Amino acid sequence: MRTPRLAALELRRFGRGKLPRAALVALLVLPLLYGALYLWSFWDPYGRLDKIPVALVNDDKGASVGGKKLTAGDDITKGLHESDVFDWREVSAAEAESGVEDGTYYLSLTMPADFSERIASSAGDSPETGALQVRTNDANNYIVGQISRTVFSEVREAASTKASRSFLDRIFVSFSDIHGATVKAANGADKLEGGIGKAEKGSKDLADGLKDAKEGSGKLSTGLKKLDKGAGDLEDGSRRVAQGTQKLADKVNGIDAKVGPFLRDDEKTIGDTARLVTDTSKAMRNNLDDLVKRAPDAARDAHAAADVLNVVHKARCEDAVLSDPVCSDLKKAKQSAADVATIGDGLNTLIADQDGDLKKLDKQLGTLQQQSQALADRAPHLSEDLDDAVARINKLNQGAAKVAAGAKKLHSGLGGARSGAVDLDSGVGRLKTGAYDLNGGIYKLVDGSGKLSDGLHDGAGRIPDYDKKDRDARTEVMADPVQLLSRDLHKAPNYGTGFAPYFIPLSLWVGAMVAYMLIAPMNRRALAAGAPAWRIALAGWLPVVAIGVLQTVALMSVLHWAVGLQMARAAGTVGFLFLVTACFAAIVQWLNARFGAAGRILVLALLMLQLTSAGGTYPVQTSPGFFNALHPFLPMSYVVEALRRLITGGGLTPVWQACAVLVAFTAGALALTALSARRRQVWTLDRLHPELTL
Repeated sequence: MRTPRLAALELRRFGRGKLPRAALVALLVLPLLYGALYLWSFWDPYGRLDKIPVALVNDDKGASVGGKKLTAGDDITKGLHESDVFDWREVSAAEAESGVEDGTYYLSLTMPADFSERIASSAGDSPETGALQVRTNDANNYIVGQISRTVFSEVREAASTKASRSFLDRIFVSFSDIHGATVKAANGADKLEGGIGKAEKGSKDLADGLKDAKEGSGKLSTGLKKLDKGAGDLEDGSRRVAQGTQKLADKVNGIDAKVGPFLRDDEKTIGDTARLVTDTSKAMRNNLDDLVKRAPDAARDAHAAADVLNVVHKARCEDAVLSDPVCSDLKKAKQSAADVATIGDGLNTLIADQDGDLKKLDKQLGTLQQQSQALADRAPHLSEDLDDAVARINKLNQGAAKVAAGAKKLHSGLGGARSGAVDLDSGVGRLKTGAYDLNGGIYKLVDGSGKLSDGLHDGAGRIPDYDKKDRDARTEVMADPVQLLSRDLHKAPNYGTGFAPYFIPLSLWVGAMVAYMLIAPMNRRALAAGAPAWRIALAGWLPVVAIGVLQTVALMSVLHWAVGLQMARAAGTVGFLFLVTACFAAIVQWLNARFGAAGRILVLALLMLQLTSAGGTYPVQTSPGFFNALHPFLPMSYVVEALRRLITGGGLTPVWQACAVLVAFTAGALALTALSARRRQVWTLDRLHPELTL
């Protein structure tokens, strides 16, 4: 039979029933399903980046620049929230780190505490770049890390542009030559300030000196007034003294004319008389001393005599029988003795009462004795002394006359000095006022020159003056003031390593699918012999698992040694793939055992669903909601997540979770296959004449 006729007969076989017609439709639609589902799942992943959770840490403390507050971290945070890139979630640094590690966040962006300070430093002495810190984890998703580099480059460029404006606003205010000229001007202002400062000090010293001079001139004027008055008094007094000395000289000269001849003729008589006075004074002083000493004794003796006479008079005149002719005389003697005693008492009392006067008298008598002795000694020379005294008095008179004339001249001169001192005081007062005005003006000039100097120095300090090294450093910072400090956790070395967790389970699924095209999912002889259903299920599952183990070993050997795939946990990866092979074989076995030829189409359809919902390329959040809903219910989702941790590194929690899911799927699929085997042990018309065979 020719080929066209055979083909027509094969196609006509699909029209025998409903199931062959459905299989034909599925066969026709399968490429569309494969292409459409695949393209739909990756149609616009960048348009749904706002669904990807990303940690945002803003630790920026801000900075002060030119008196203004710079909050670069807050500005960037606000801009990120207003953008449509990523689902930004502001968290702490610790939460961001743990979230990136365990997969809560695909990556994190951190603005450190000194971010604004670093940007502001571009105008300072030590410019630094503001470093944004990015943390990624390829164990979560490889594509997100690639997307983040593009997105954060745009963030970095925007931040750098803003920082560059801030930097240029300050760095190019002026140039080095302006700085040098300003420094020279400031130095000149310093010298000017120093000179004016000295002038101010000199004017202040002048003002203080004139103040002292004013006080001195005032005192001089007052003193000259007093001196002028004193000079007037001196003139009057000296004139009167001169007049007195003139009178004295006239009298002395007159006396000398009269007494002089007498003294020259009677010098001996005067000397004898003086000596007589001296001797008499001496005798009187001696007698006066005897009187003072003997008066008390004389009083006692007088009282004793009076007492004796009283006794005798009483015995002979008062007590006797016969009167004595001498009683009359005794009575008179008694009375006289009593009077003498009374006189002695009175004299003694008088001497006692006049003791001071007697001492004065004795002193005066002593003085008289000395003077008279001196006169007696000088008596031979009295005429010479008189001539000498007359000569001295005449000289005194002449001197007094000269003093009077000099005092008159002094008074006249002090009158002129007094008038000049008043004029001097008035002039010094005006000069002092002018000096203080000068000092005040110079002080203001000093203050102004100081402000000028300080302003020029401050301006020079604010004007940049960079050498070549500084200019190069600032140019580099200006060109790239914001660095992207990126750190990848468990970084995949290449694109193939990043996508290996996706393509390895795909190949194992296809391997199981092709295996069951050649090997019956249930052994027909066992079914015909009535063997237990679980034995039938295992008998159909173990050969494919063995083939899958060989497929895994061959695949991983080629990938590792030929292609160069490096695995963080090689043994764990291979062991886990053995479990994956067993699970996939169980699922494919059940679909083929339960649905027969239609099951092969279901195996392919399930593969498409798993590929589009596993998140093997872009995060599943970028896919439409249908695939997000399927994601947690299909085994390949867990396989891809676990293989990422085994190949690139990271925590093993997803691995253990995937193992549990795979074991559950394997056990469930084997149980369902056993149930299908039990049903297949009952022969029906459909089994004898199936509607569809592949």
